[in-house]
Amino acid sequence: MKSHEIFQHMSPALAVEILAWLQKEQTPVFKSAVQGLANQRNLRAVFIERKPPPERYAWLQAALGRKISDTLAAHLLQAWLLGAQKPMLCDFLDSLGIAHDEDGTVEQLPESPPKEDVRKTIDQLLAKYPAEAVAVYLHAFHDIDTTVSWPPLGEILAQDDRLRLGV
Repeated sequence: MKSHEIFQHMSPALAVEILAWLQKEQTPVFKSAVQGLANQRNLRAVFIERKPPPERYAWLQAALGRKISDTLAAHLLQAWLLGAQKPMLCDFLDSLGIAHDEDGTVEQLPESPPKEDVRKTIDQLLAKYPAEAVAVYLHAFHDIDTTVSWPPLGEILAQDDRLRLGV
C-alpha cells in the first residue's frame, strides 16, 4: 500500500493525531507540507492555515490521499513514525533481531525473516500498541524499501483483518 493510500484508508482520528503531532513537534515539516499541498491546488498556504483544526486536518488528509501527494505523504508518515512512534519501531526491529539506531532507523534491511517470526512480532506489537498505528507502520514499512522485499509481511498484511485500514 502506497503512502497516499494509507492516508486514504486511515481513520480521520488517526490522521488528526498524526497531523496535530507534526504541527506541534515538527513545525517546519508540517508548514512545508501545507505549502506543498496548497501549491498542488493553486492555493495559498494561508487558506489552509486559517481553517479551524478539524477542517484543516480533514482537508490535509484528503490532499495527502491523492496519488500526486505520495512522496509528501511518505515523508510525513516517516517523520511521525520516527518521532512519535519510535518505541514501536524499535520493538518491531528488536523482536526480529534487526540492528538499528536508537531512533529505529536501519542502515540495510536484511532479507525477510520467516513468516512465523513476522507473525509473532506483529502479535506482540498489537498487544502493546493501537492496532491502527501498527497497521500504518507495517504498511509504510512494507512500501518504504523497494530494494528488499518481505513477501511474508505482504501476505500477513493482506490476510490479517487486524491490519486492514479503512475497515
